[in-house]
Amino acid sequence: MDSSIVLFVPAGAGKGTQAGRIVQATGKPQVSTGDMLRAAVEEGTDLGRVAKGHMESGGLVPDEVIIGLIQERINQPDAEGGLLFDGFPRTIPQAEALEKIAPVSMVIAIHVNDDSIIERICGRFTCGSCGEVYHDTFRPCKVESVCDSCGKSEFKRRSDDSEATVRSRLSAYHSQTSPLESWYEERGLLLRIDGNHGIDVVAASIAKLLVE
Repeated sequence: MDSSIVLFVPAGAGKGTQAGRIVQATGKPQVSTGDMLRAAVEEGTDLGRVAKGHMESGGLVPDEVIIGLIQERINQPDAEGGLLFDGFPRTIPQAEALEKIAPVSMVIAIHVNDDSIIERICGRFTCGSCGEVYHDTFRPCKVESVCDSCGKSEFKRRSDDSEATVRSRLSAYHSQTSPLESWYEERGLLLRIDGNHGIDVVAASIAKLLVE
């Protein structure tokens, strides 16, 4: 198996867009442990049944289950060229376990100011009729309170897009990734990207790292 890439990006910082571009550039499949957990539970695999018990009781899924899912994933044919790990590892023990089963060539950490992320997330709203996504600042309706796509005026905002909730999520993210960034930096694998620029500028910075 070729070496893999780890991507650290907080929610609201363009993770989906940049991960997609890395997949296109490298051919490495994107791996989300959350998606894998849900799939394993739905399929009723041995690991899925164990994970389901923890998830239903409100507990954290043990590292050995997560690592077991990763092990199964890296044994699939499309993982021969390495994988793009999205949101994993989350702890140093997980990073140590990953190191034993899947070599990592680089860790890309996209940094965005918390205030910018809060503005991006808290300004989002969606048309309740057709699902078109808008933003108070970056993509308002052309006609105030009228959906550009369907012409209706039924909009909604996610309840967890409040500033207090977003700040709490960011605090948890920073507390988790800070030790991991230091751990990977000590191993010469950490590459920091300034994510406070436009999507294309950030993508160009990442693309440069991928070919160096």
